[in-house]
Amino acid sequence: MNKHQNRIRSKTASLKSLRPGAKNPLQCLPLLLCASPLMLCQQAGAQATQPSASTTNSASTAAASVSTNAAASCLPEKPAWLTDVSLGLKETYDNNIFGVSGFGAGEKGSWITTISPSLGFNFAPLLGEQTPFQTLALGYTPEFNIYHDAPTESYNAQRLSQSIKASSDPFSFSLDNAFTYIDGSSTAPTYAGLDSNRSAYATAFPRERRQQIQDRSKVVLQYDQPHWFVRPTASLLYYDLMTDQRNIAGYQNYADRYDVNGGVDFGYKITPKLAVTLGYRYGHQYQEQFASNIDSTHTSSPSDYHRALIGLEGSPWTWLTFAYQGGPDFRSYETDSATHVTPVSDFNPITYYGEGSATATLTDKDRLSLRYKQWRWVSSTGKLPLTDSLYELSYKRKLVNPLTFDLTGRIQSSDYNCGDASTSKRDDYVYSVSTGLTWVVNPHFNMNLTYTLDLGRNQQDNVDAGDYREYDHQMISFGLQFKL
Repeated sequence: MNKHQNRIRSKTASLKSLRPGAKNPLQCLPLLLCASPLMLCQQAGAQATQPSASTTNSASTAAASVSTNAAASCLPEKPAWLTDVSLGLKETYDNNIFGVSGFGAGEKGSWITTISPSLGFNFAPLLGEQTPFQTLALGYTPEFNIYHDAPTESYNAQRLSQSIKASSDPFSFSLDNAFTYIDGSSTAPTYAGLDSNRSAYATAFPRERRQQIQDRSKVVLQYDQPHWFVRPTASLLYYDLMTDQRNIAGYQNYADRYDVNGGVDFGYKITPKLAVTLGYRYGHQYQEQFASNIDSTHTSSPSDYHRALIGLEGSPWTWLTFAYQGGPDFRSYETDSATHVTPVSDFNPITYYGEGSATATLTDKDRLSLRYKQWRWVSSTGKLPLTDSLYELSYKRKLVNPLTFDLTGRIQSSDYNCGDASTSKRDDYVYSVSTGLTWVVNPHFNMNLTYTLDLGRNQQDNVDAGDYREYDHQMISFGLQFKL
């Protein structure tokens, strides 16, 4: 074997060593590339402000401040219409990427490298000061996720966002859309034995990495008067799952689904910044019915609905902003036929819909946020309807000027007991806590460290293999972001 062949083998071995846990300096190369421009800028700033031996402590502090400013000014200034040019790098360890209980198949962990460049534009400033448009925004954020210990779970996400905000008294308009294409595997996981009874939230782990399209849109037009307003609105939630569908024991088939609705709110202003609302929505939910060779029972749960909503929204105090709407949901499911079965006993139930959020700025360093939603939805694995609930509380604290602390607690539940199929005996919960620290080194560079704990728990009584519906899931991440 000649020297050239030895060199090729040596380089091949080095590339194979680029895996989590391998002590190879090249593994840190992406992070170093991201940080290098900032280091060079800071070094330039430091040289420009190098104090003499006789400089006092106060002068040194001032020099450090000047150094930071010099580092920031080392980079080109963005034009007003260019809102985001950034690159994010993150390394994560996930101890249970499939969310299994561990009683059957063992928990599978993996190191994950995420690379996410981002571009953002707001073309409104190009239209001049007389334009009614405050925002004409377009954002593109590709995301490349590499699962080092589970290559089949690696995927790329192409995220495209659009936002339009305009106003011309007495009208205002907003449109927000978030489109995502996941370029992942088209083969869903196969679960052996009792692992097929896993939590509904565990199902979401690999599903969100599979090939699919997701879209979320909301459009609002508001007509304002001094004491009242009228607000037509429409929204879309769309999932197109592109995974193969197979009739194999334990193989997880995913169903396409969407929710689309439109309606109007009438608001009365109790004060200039607080209003009570009455609203109406008409909507449709779709859930794909699997082909006969996949599901011979022809089961799915599409429906139409009417909602009557009462709400309260506004900012009664400078430190508090909130919005809530809730009320009865009058549901109409498709009746059974020779080619279709809806797995419910009541085809016209009256259920509850509620959604709300609140943000309290407690001090100039402390902020508290609350989010809540409960509604009737359809399962991503097909056939069944469910009641989906979310309760979330977040706290943000600015510890010192460059360092921020975040803490979030979340409870989610998926209750399938509104159906009457044998598989409807399911009530899955997940209790989540996430926390993190973000250090803003300067306007162009920040670092963050985050930790997440998810505890999936079964709340359905008298069910076989209930332990298989439970799981523990932990993730820890370290990330860097460089931006102009």
